[in-house]
Amino acid sequence: MPKKHVIFVLLLPFILQCCQDRNQVSSVNAVNWNNRTVSRPLNDSLPRGTTYLSVYSEIYSESEHRTHDLTVTVSMRNTNINDTVFINKAEYFNTKGHAIRTYFDSPIYIAPMETVEIVIDEKDQEGGTGANFLFNWTTHPNAHEPLFESVMISTSGQQGISFTTQGKRIE
Repeated sequence: MPKKHVIFVLLLPFILQCCQDRNQVSSVNAVNWNNRTVSRPLNDSLPRGTTYLSVYSEIYSESEHRTHDLTVTVSMRNTNINDTVFINKAEYFNTKGHAIRTYFDSPIYIAPMETVEIVIDEKDQEGGTGANFLFNWTTHPNAHEPLFESVMISTSGQQGISFTTQGKRIE
């Protein structure tokens, strides 16, 4: 076997692993969310709400025929010093309003002053230019509602773009 073929055969597993890693979608690993799952049912009398958060996995540039892909970081923040908040469900929708991904649908906890994040890879264009999240949440009485924010960012050469959005309570 020629020397070039031997080197290629030896490097093939590393090349394949590299390609597989790039194709994974961030934050969807159930193990990450299972570690935060609330073990006992939440009291039905606790205050509940739903928050809408707009995100952009791509934006238009120059015309409607050219887009830039963006990395999205979604922050779920607990602004309470003493109280835990619970996020019951995080659902991701595309531009057409179709649910494309549920990150978790069992309550997870966010400790006081903690931030938990969902990251959407720059190569994940499934959400499109009008993507959004719905978060169903629960708090203790008199606790602050969770805060939902997103940061979108992309760089190309020496040019970069970044902007933020904030969630809006809808229920």
